[in-house]
Amino acid sequence: QVQLVESGGGLVQAGGSLRLSCAASGRTFSNYAMGWFRQAPGKEREFVAGIGGSGASLYYADSVKGRFTISRDNAKNTVNLQMNSLKPEDTAVYYCAVGTPLGSPKGPYAYWGQGTQVTVSS
Repeated sequence: QVQLVESGGGLVQAGGSLRLSCAASGRTFSNYAMGWFRQAPGKEREFVAGIGGSGASLYYADSVKGRFTISRDNAKNTVNLQMNSLKPEDTAVYYCAVGTPLGSPKGPYAYWGQGTQVTVSS
């Protein structure tokens, strides 16, 4: 059974930084794409960033390019999201996700965590 547990969310001022982490368990994920999504109040869930199994393939939403960095540690079954230069519009619940074997970091994604709240104050 796949389990994803996010951590690292919180309240930060605009221009600040946060680092989200996701611990995955239930299988070996080194062949799976992993990613981050977010959902703001009243909006649909949207893709933020994805990373291929080896870590070499990266993909970002235009809204976070140059500010967010996704990384993974296959030995620890973790995926991280370093968020810099945060803006109030980045406020959302952030979800970790796991894709399909040998899948693209663009998706599709099959498993989801429970989410962690990120709030950016102006």
